[in-house]
Amino acid sequence: MASKSTVILDTNVFVAAGFNPDSTSARVIEEVEAGRLTLVWNEDTRRESKAVVEQISPLSWGRFAELFHEEGRYEGRTHPEDIDYVPDLDDRKFAALARAVDGALITNDEDLLGNREQAKIYIVAPQEFFERR
Repeated sequence: MASKSTVILDTNVFVAAGFNPDSTSARVIEEVEAGRLTLVWNEDTRRESKAVVEQISPLSWGRFAELFHEEGRYEGRTHPEDIDYVPDLDDRKFAALARAVDGALITNDEDLLGNREQAKIYIVAPQEFFERR
């Protein structure tokens, strides 16, 4: 089983947290800020998260940018092309990173959650993450 303290956050977690500071997604962000969870990222996942957040007014990337600590950066290969059970090509990079680092992929995305039985990674919604912890 994946480490429950090493997490990969799908873009929609940042969006949900930005719109609802009382949401479970916001709680995930707070756990990363407090150092109780380690956010693992690579350039592809950071770039997509930033692009999406910056497109949505009134969200601000500045609120989340500081979560991407250098010690959480993953520079190895992830092979998103092998994650063919995820229909959205943009989502594959998050699943591939979770597989590469054996981390929990936290998401609100129904495509990812709906295909987790086929995945060999830990994919979980924010609420489930805290319930299973």
